[in-house]
Amino acid sequence: MRYTQSEKMEIIRMVEGSPFSVKQTLGEIGVSRSTFYEWYKRYQEHGYEGLRSRHKNPRQIWNKIPEWEKQRVLDVAREYPEKSSRELACHITDNMDYFISESSVYRILKAYDLVTSPVYTVVSAKDQFEHPTTRINQLWQTDFSYLKVIDWGWYYLCTVMDDYSRYILAWRLCQTMMAEDVKKTLNMAIEWTGVEHVHVVHRPRLLSDNGSAYVSKELKSYLEANEIHHIRTKPYHPMTQGKIERYHWSMKNLILLDHYYSPSELEERIREWVDYYNNHRYHEAIDNVTPSDKYFGRDKEILKNRMKTKKRTIQERKKINKMIMIESLPSGIN
Repeated sequence: MRYTQSEKMEIIRMVEGSPFSVKQTLGEIGVSRSTFYEWYKRYQEHGYEGLRSRHKNPRQIWNKIPEWEKQRVLDVAREYPEKSSRELACHITDNMDYFISESSVYRILKAYDLVTSPVYTVVSAKDQFEHPTTRINQLWQTDFSYLKVIDWGWYYLCTVMDDYSRYILAWRLCQTMMAEDVKKTLNMAIEWTGVEHVHVVHRPRLLSDNGSAYVSKELKSYLEANEIHHIRTKPYHPMTQGKIERYHWSMKNLILLDHYYSPSELEERIREWVDYYNNHRYHEAIDNVTPSDKYFGRDKEILKNRMKTKKRTIQERKKINKMIMIESLPSGIN
């Protein structure tokens, strides 16, 4: 399989940030170690440009990026320093009606020393079933994560995520990890989505690990009363819960850059993060739309508009570069 330049970069990021060994991580994604180490050597020596395919292609002068477009990328990057090259490319296409690729954004930022390390770490674990979900509220994932408040001790964040859209349906900062905490969080998700009014055939399934709260009789009774089928991952092999684990990992890599001195301060920061994640963060696994775009069905129209913008931009860029080439010819030739 031939990988693109950006795909090679993403695999390198994944291996660097994975808690597992290089062999285990590469085995999960189906890349040989010899191939990976060849990419990594080229990346260390030449950076992102070293990952470019060595197969020669005709140089596309007609698609050269104008200087004013490069300046716009720099302006947007300085306005949104938290966004990656991929997110900046999507933001420009969606909000400025002008297409530019992730690799082009990366090259521009690299030239001005504006490329930063990824703000989140990718957890290497399979994150979907053999038969992936096909609609919202078909499957919910839930899990706890640890967070510390100075002088208060450890708190536990309970989250419920929609598997199909990656949308965060509900969350609570708890002092314990009991079945009661899970029930309260699920009550919030049920109330927000309105699934209690839906026929039993369309009730969501719940996916969790085997923590004590999730295997308790109390939670079992609660789920049966709400007609929610419970699925638990295999012990020591969380192959289907990677989505919510990556979400918690991404969140902690950002909010733990600061210290928190009260639970309310931490809750406010989590609330800000959830709003950013649901409504503003482009998610690569769902075609670079936000979870809210996917959950509320706006994604198809967004992707359709992006394709139109891309085609129009390339046509305009081709015309501009053709005019520049003609004007640069010696007098009398054109």
